[in-house]
Amino acid sequence: MTSQPDRRDDLAVETAPERGDVEPPPEASRRRAWRRRFLVSLPAAWTSLLFVCASFTPSLLPRPAVMQGVLAGILGAIGYGLGLAVAWGFRELIERPPRSARPRWWVVFGFVSVTALVAGYVIGLQEQNHIRREMGIAAESWLWHLLAPIVAAAMFALLMGTARGVRWIYRMLSRLFGRWLGKRLAAALGWVLVTIIAYTVLNGVLLDNLIDLADATFSARDTTTVETAVEPETPLRSGSPESLVAWDTLGRQGRSFVGHGPTAADIEAFSGAPALDPIRVYAGMASEENVEDRARLAVADLERAGGFEREYLLVAGTTGTGWVDPPSIEAFEYLTGGDSATVAMQYSYLPSWLSFLVDQERAREAGRALFDAVYEKYLTLPFDSRPDLYVFGVSLGSFSMETAFSGEFDMRNRTDGILFAGSPGFNVLHTEFTDGRDLPSPYIEPVFRRGRTVRFSGDRGAPVEPADAPWEGTRVLYLQHATDPILWWSNDLVWSRPEWLAEPRGQGVSDAMIWLPIITFWQVTVDMAELVDVPPGYGHTYTRGYVDGWTQVLRLDLDPSRAEQLKTIISEE
Repeated sequence: MTSQPDRRDDLAVETAPERGDVEPPPEASRRRAWRRRFLVSLPAAWTSLLFVCASFTPSLLPRPAVMQGVLAGILGAIGYGLGLAVAWGFRELIERPPRSARPRWWVVFGFVSVTALVAGYVIGLQEQNHIRREMGIAAESWLWHLLAPIVAAAMFALLMGTARGVRWIYRMLSRLFGRWLGKRLAAALGWVLVTIIAYTVLNGVLLDNLIDLADATFSARDTTTVETAVEPETPLRSGSPESLVAWDTLGRQGRSFVGHGPTAADIEAFSGAPALDPIRVYAGMASEENVEDRARLAVADLERAGGFEREYLLVAGTTGTGWVDPPSIEAFEYLTGGDSATVAMQYSYLPSWLSFLVDQERAREAGRALFDAVYEKYLTLPFDSRPDLYVFGVSLGSFSMETAFSGEFDMRNRTDGILFAGSPGFNVLHTEFTDGRDLPSPYIEPVFRRGRTVRFSGDRGAPVEPADAPWEGTRVLYLQHATDPILWWSNDLVWSRPEWLAEPRGQGVSDAMIWLPIITFWQVTVDMAELVDVPPGYGHTYTRGYVDGWTQVLRLDLDPSRAEQLKTIISEE
């Protein structure tokens, strides 16, 4: 009798689950999901390493060790993100799923990364110290350098955590839309919504709230007074008993502006000739509610103080917090024998670095309002009794005052001279004059229309080019250092090599500085903070250059030894 096969065995075979279909226990699934959250991509890690090592290369100014750590963390995170994107694109192209790297490749990466990071940091530190020696800046203590990797790791972790939080939101939205839509459409819609949310938060709600918070914070500081600023008793200053502008409305920088400065005796001691006490007029944010009323109040106080009766009248643009660079005004007052009046106006509570990013519209409105108010009154004066009208601005102050003019001939027709220093890269006229320069003049010190009105000076103590061409009528002079990051920062640095790095290096710029996509943009961005106290003649410090600049604009013949004496005086003050 033939035995029948056991049907139970067939049933067992038919119903036995495939090995891959076995449901893992819940605890294992949770552990696997937790590991995926901290999964590191080897290709992205290599890209991140490359970006971190590139961050050690030199830029315009020396970087403190802690700021080097911040820069390395930022660029490391950017490099990791780009590596992930490239790896994902490659896998999509060849239709291959992601897979984990073998342990031995991680060992190789670990060895290479430690070697590269140590070597890169040491070489980079040598270049940083070389720049410091060239500028006369002391080297940092080694204790600060021990913090750099800790700061870099913390910054990297913060940015990576933020990025993974955004990815979690995307995946949550994709799963939600996937209930009703196809997989690809749900994924695309998820990315669109995440982008909209991020833009709204960063550029709208979050940015506005941060600006409001900063305004509130720094407006409280604006109520304080610099210890050395003294409330003026002379009617020649705003904030005095006779002034139309109350002392307590001037703001911290306004009180410092009118509460300091050379007297007639100080100027006589330098010049050896009779001098006058200079007039200084200022209107703060609290002086009037809106910018036009503030400008009119400043002009009214200028008229009260006798500013339109002086030989020289200066309209000065301010930077964030209402700051006016003291050496610039002091140099003007010394060189004019005190027969001068200066008027300025505050438009922001924010410090310069933050005002540079968010206060451009306020600066534009303030510059136009103040100059137009002064010029309106100026035109009512008899032609023969008008003062010589000059304009000054440094950094965002130059942007503020430059916006009052439409071009070269407007500057020439409405002023007797203009001095701008450290003009930001977004200054419209500065950019127009630079891009329209006479070739082959260099980008960092251009010659515009043979220097008939507008000229540039970057080499400290050197003649303003073109030295052999006449400079008649109004003189407009831009002071700019080759190492000033405010001048050269631009969004274009992300993907385009700038002209100032494509031509021979300017004075003080390291020969080892090269342009690298993305890297150089962030390096120059960090340089703008100027966390190292650079000496005059480098970076954004124009203290001694104001004497030479005003000597040129005012058409004075100042003996070099006397010029050096005045530079020493204003540097010490």
